[in-house]
Amino acid sequence: MSDINVSEMLARIKADNVKFIRLQFNDILGIPKNVAIPVIQVEKALTDGIWIDGSSIEGFARIDESDMILKPDMDTYQILPWRPSDKKAARFICDVYTYGNKPFEGDPRHVLKKNLDEAAKLGYVFNCGPELEFFVFKRDEKGRATTEFVDHGGYFDLAPSDAAEDLRREIVLALTEMGFEIEASHHEVAESQHEIDFKYGDALSVADKVITFKFAAKTLALMNGMHATFMAKPIGLINGTGMHTHGSLSKDGKNVFFDEHAKNQISDVMMYYIGGLLKHAKAITRLANPTINSYKRLVPGYEAPVYISWSAANRSALIRVPAARGNSTRAELRSPDPTCNPYLLFAGMIAAGLDGIKNKILPPPASDENIYELTSEERQERGIEMLPGSLIEANDELLKDKVICDALGPHIVENLTKIAIAENDAFRLTVHPWEIERYIDNF
Repeated sequence: MSDINVSEMLARIKADNVKFIRLQFNDILGIPKNVAIPVIQVEKALTDGIWIDGSSIEGFARIDESDMILKPDMDTYQILPWRPSDKKAARFICDVYTYGNKPFEGDPRHVLKKNLDEAAKLGYVFNCGPELEFFVFKRDEKGRATTEFVDHGGYFDLAPSDAAEDLRREIVLALTEMGFEIEASHHEVAESQHEIDFKYGDALSVADKVITFKFAAKTLALMNGMHATFMAKPIGLINGTGMHTHGSLSKDGKNVFFDEHAKNQISDVMMYYIGGLLKHAKAITRLANPTINSYKRLVPGYEAPVYISWSAANRSALIRVPAARGNSTRAELRSPDPTCNPYLLFAGMIAAGLDGIKNKILPPPASDENIYELTSEERQERGIEMLPGSLIEANDELLKDKVICDALGPHIVENLTKIAIAENDAFRLTVHPWEIERYIDNF
């Protein structure tokens, strides 16, 4: 946290000529919510907070305990660059509190902070860097989202300027104005699929950035008559959308994953961290892949990992150690997709990694061959298991994992379970177009 005080923040807001303030927070699904206030109310918000009804928010509170307070984090102040200058708006990301000035156990941001505090007790700072992919589709004449491609480019294509490329440029410029340090922007493998990468940082600020990134991309796409979606698999039989997440631990500003004298220059701490991630990978899947649709991405043949393994080179493994060393030494978890709640995902990764470090859990030997090409017998001989194949299966694995459940807390676990059951029932009871096409003429 910075040392900004309320009077300094009020002076900054006045100098920026801001007219409206959005107080943002996130539900258990990671979907941003907001309360808009005129600038005249901002001093009250910064000093006392703003009361909200939490009973209407997914996974928050029952109606008999619904009064909650939004407290803006002044470090998250940002002007929304797409708003007109005469109606300039800014936002704060808020922490959620209950009566007695207690952090709300169901606030995903609080859950992440709690786990970062556990890392700090051991002297560690958890840094991460996600790679966010998304599709850009056309809207129909009524403004509804379709799955019709806006462009027909491929991986790293340099195509003539089109609507999607122009939109990606707008998103990069807007994010840059909001304090992002953009490292790369390019077309992905599938048509109309794009990726924008920003610089790694501490887990809390990066989780805030993931939410901001998705909000900005969807807003700017809408303003340009298009639809940006972070759905994991919007179209079958082509690549899905991932959010590969790089993680590392530092102590006293030094990356503790790097050891120039160790094999592959990978420290014991990093090996234990990888061991912890692999041990808890099935439970983390519930956080990394939180929708029914997520599991249509986690299938062999489309570059998404399904096997619980690690490698220093192999992209078919769940965890990959990129070639960079020194302060760039890191472990890339390749299973998450961008429908995840980043606060809960990062909390789970921290808890798993710390469990590995505390208990010196070594991973199995690295899998340097293409795991997709191994037979089931060969995978079994190597002890390579598969990630859960459905949302319900992943939730069952979460409930069996005490370390990850403790990291999330009972409120989050209970509500994630309710959501998984409700989603599964809704999907199971719906008759889908595939079934009609498959069966209606034959039976």
